[in-house]
Amino acid sequence: MSFPKYPKYKDSGIEWLGEVPEHWQLDRMKWSTQSCKNGIWGDEANQDENDIPCVRVADFDRQRLRVELDEPTMRNVTVSERVGRVLRQGDLLLEKSGGGEGQPVGCVVLYDDRKEAVCSNFVAKVEVASGMNSSFWRYLHAAAYSVRLNTRSIKQTSGIQNLDQQQYLDEIASFPPEIEQTLIASFLDRETSKIDALVGEQRRLIELLKEKRQAVISHAVTKGLNPNAPLKPSGIEWLGDVPDHWDAEMLLRVTSKIGNGFVGPTRDILVENGVPYVQATHIKRGRINFDGAYFVTPEWAEWQSKAALQLDDVLIVQTGAGTGDIGLVSEDEVGYRCHALIIVRSDTSRLLGSFLSLALQSHYGRQNLESIQTGGMHPHLNCGNVKFVFVPLPPTKEQTDIVNYVTEEAAKFDTLEAEAERAIELLQERRTALISAAVTGKIDVREFVESEAT
Repeated sequence: MSFPKYPKYKDSGIEWLGEVPEHWQLDRMKWSTQSCKNGIWGDEANQDENDIPCVRVADFDRQRLRVELDEPTMRNVTVSERVGRVLRQGDLLLEKSGGGEGQPVGCVVLYDDRKEAVCSNFVAKVEVASGMNSSFWRYLHAAAYSVRLNTRSIKQTSGIQNLDQQQYLDEIASFPPEIEQTLIASFLDRETSKIDALVGEQRRLIELLKEKRQAVISHAVTKGLNPNAPLKPSGIEWLGDVPDHWDAEMLLRVTSKIGNGFVGPTRDILVENGVPYVQATHIKRGRINFDGAYFVTPEWAEWQSKAALQLDDVLIVQTGAGTGDIGLVSEDEVGYRCHALIIVRSDTSRLLGSFLSLALQSHYGRQNLESIQTGGMHPHLNCGNVKFVFVPLPPTKEQTDIVNYVTEEAAKFDTLEAEAERAIELLQERRTALISAAVTGKIDVREFVESEAT
């Protein structure tokens, strides 16, 4: 869809704005605000009349530029502490502390919830001035954020980014007349909702593809490829029936090694170039994706020579959020060292590493590993428990056939997922470009909005 331009433009003299409609004003962002007040964290919730929802940066829906307060954090904030801080529908929230390299501090979202709330001390409540449309200004701030205008006002201390909000609000922005702000906001509300719906469909597709991929793996490694094969009880509750000619064995009986990777101090031995050092962050969906971020000195690698990775070793994430994730060592990772990972080396005369990798990725394998995890907030796997996990054991020729089949099917799912991810990327680029074009006056949406309304 194409949109007309305004009849006349003028040079704003501001790089990120470029030419703007002739009748639009230019001024500092602060003149769009009536107040900008830092939030408060308060005390622990006390189940009394002072308890109130507290909006955190984690509650920012950065895609839809609004607060998502389905499960609010409750804090205890007294009446006197709430003065000037209670959020009302239509307020803006400015992230003033936090951020990171790929997501700098300075995001602005709209508070459109009906319930009263406050915001945390990492956030500032921005009340828009009279004659200003809140929704328009969230989009304008989003356009400024997309060109990283906010980064000029970031001060970094102790690894935390802090936004100098006064400096940021001194940046120049375009000020359409109030009626145009309202029309532009209505247009963007509607058009971004359409784009968000399309993004949602693509994300649901990706989830369905992941589920289908998982189902293919789980069926292949527990039932085989022959739908007519007679079955027998495996004697293992989660595994259920398996083909009659299969066995099921504990890992300790079909592996030559189950042990930890690299042990000892880590940060002190990291170097820019050396022996590659695989960690949990490199394990994803059965593969190792080493990004070149970590290397250890040859001396430390030699000291840990027994932990050198071999072809078809299976790596299990031992601790943290990804506990139980699986990676298979390919030719590219032979000789690497690893940390916080369990190395399982199969007995290739009975069990192929590639088949074991699939078995542990299956629903059955995941349930097995989850059942032996220790710790609640910080899950952990012990080698001593992993060795007692049972795995299905087809003949090795059948294991090879299953691995080849799953690899071929997984490649199809990977292609479809990549296409869906690319579609999401293009939709999000379209969304960002549309917002920027509308709030800087590169397109005239007034007649479009009015015709849609009638």
